[in-house]
Amino acid sequence: MLYVDIPTLAEFRALAEKRADICVSLYLPTSPLPQESAAARTELRNLTGTALAQSTDAASRRGRVESLRDALSDLESDDEFWRFQARSLAVLATPDDVHTFRLPNRLNASVEVADRFYLKPLLRAITFPHEAFVLALSANAVRLVEVFADLPAQSVAVAGLPDSAADAVGRASVTERSPRGRLQGTEGQKVLLTQYARQVDAALRPVLVGRHAPVILAALQPLASLFRGITSIPSLAPETIEVSPDRLSGAELAARARPILDGLYARELQLLRDQFEQRRAQGRATRDVAEAARAATFGAIEALLVDIDAYVPGTVDELDGRIVEGEGRPEQTYGVVDEIAKRALLSGARVLGVRLTDLPAEPGAVPLAATLRYPF
Repeated sequence: MLYVDIPTLAEFRALAEKRADICVSLYLPTSPLPQESAAARTELRNLTGTALAQSTDAASRRGRVESLRDALSDLESDDEFWRFQARSLAVLATPDDVHTFRLPNRLNASVEVADRFYLKPLLRAITFPHEAFVLALSANAVRLVEVFADLPAQSVAVAGLPDSAADAVGRASVTERSPRGRLQGTEGQKVLLTQYARQVDAALRPVLVGRHAPVILAALQPLASLFRGITSIPSLAPETIEVSPDRLSGAELAARARPILDGLYARELQLLRDQFEQRRAQGRATRDVAEAARAATFGAIEALLVDIDAYVPGTVDELDGRIVEGEGRPEQTYGVVDEIAKRALLSGARVLGVRLTDLPAEPGAVPLAATLRYPF
């Protein structure tokens, strides 16, 4: 199981609002294999050196820079922390505090220093999970399998999960046809299977709470419908792997789950692209970065797609959203597209981090597409 701790929307908003004299944003690839942690720790040390070099411009800040150095050095030397990693690590630090997030998607190493955090690399992990769960459910057995983009599938230990339907209801078999009060025949079997499904659902809640990864059900009827009728899992995918999962390995279940995952993501993107075209016909959509910056500042963005690889250095005025582009001194500029995404999120907009090819068709490499709550 990947050790991930993706920020919640509330945490993301708190980070977006953070301002300090030195805000360092470090992103680096990691590995869930403990024996590969040395390379990641070396990368963190190198990125830290780059960040500190950009932060030592004023003698008045030397004490603050030393505090930052100590905090990042403590993180780099924490052996227990490095034992449990995912595919990437985000380190967001000021001289007063350090926040870390282990992410399931692969990110390139990068460092940004400004008066606010650079958060756009987190958007991909927040808006589209890079993992999923397959619930392999039959009357004979039940297991939860975690599926990754580029790692082997893994079985997840779930406390309290019944071994089978018979185990859940305390019977030798749920297909017994001898009278037991009203529980007999086909109707009696459905009642027992429903009881089994409820126990499975209850056992899964502590494991899945706070996780946004889709859960894909692998089951046959009638158990598939019975489980869907009682489950409390909000991220259960509408499609089912309609096969008995008993003899399928984790890898085989993962292979059947990935097309369903791709379909979920493709439908979500297409829905947003269609909405963009509808809004554009109404004068309520834009691909212009400057217009999107003003709209985000005034809370006018309804939904926003941003290219997670795009970086436009500059600043965005806090009051009117006017963009001042340019490199300037590194610690005095930040990613303009990142700032637009943060302001849109803070105003309640739906924001997705995507690739450039996922954006609505447009001449040139325009790094965003926004639908607006009203003509702006």
